[in-house]
Amino acid sequence: IESIPSSESGIVGGKIAKPHSRPYMVSLQHRGHHVCGGMLIREDFVLTSAHCLRSAYPLTVVLGAHDLTKEEKKSRQEIQVVHHHRHPLHRQYSQLTYDIMLLQLETKAKLNRYVNVTGLPKEDGSTPANIKCSVAGWGKTNSNNQGSGVLMEVAVTVGEDSEFILLSHFCLFSNSSCSVFQGDSGGPLICNNKAQGIVAFNYPERCDDSQYPHVFMKIPFFLPWIKEVLHGYGANMSLNKQE
Repeated sequence: IESIPSSESGIVGGKIAKPHSRPYMVSLQHRGHHVCGGMLIREDFVLTSAHCLRSAYPLTVVLGAHDLTKEEKKSRQEIQVVHHHRHPLHRQYSQLTYDIMLLQLETKAKLNRYVNVTGLPKEDGSTPANIKCSVAGWGKTNSNNQGSGVLMEVAVTVGEDSEFILLSHFCLFSNSSCSVFQGDSGGPLICNNKAQGIVAFNYPERCDDSQYPHVFMKIPFFLPWIKEVLHGYGANMSLNKQE
């Protein structure tokens, strides 16, 4: 595999998400510019892709947003990232493997109707083949690289187990060609109200070819590492909390 993941991937062929229906969604920004997606898994930690750190640093976490072009004073929270924890094996073999990162926030997010954590799956939990899932993001909405100011979402389908590339990765196929140029890198793949995957990479030039699937990091595979990092900073919240 020679493709390098892009942090500027985005939803193609999706629809506008209901405002604040995904309170766990995070916009990672650098100097006010959206660079990646992510998900809030604890009041003080965000889960995203490791390669997002290549896009820009330092990063600001924007929570409770729907339309990035507006101030949204009632719902939005902006918190600085004070430390990043990339998986120790990221880049050791390839930039496409172990593409996962935890971001520690300077202050705890205030949980409310606009901002909340997402539930994570159980360790070693299986994701049924052909299950209907969804992804969301503020990235590109068409092949002309035009970004979306509002949060977009699209329905997707996880492929058969035989299509899995590695234990840490799984493939995904959209319901229509190129609908997943994906919700921004680092954003969650939600299945049955749980975050099962993290948007990793695809092949933009061949996104309508089933031989070039969209690939996600498989969260259950990484739960031991996630818990290890969080325990180092006081893990008092259940990782499997329902939305």
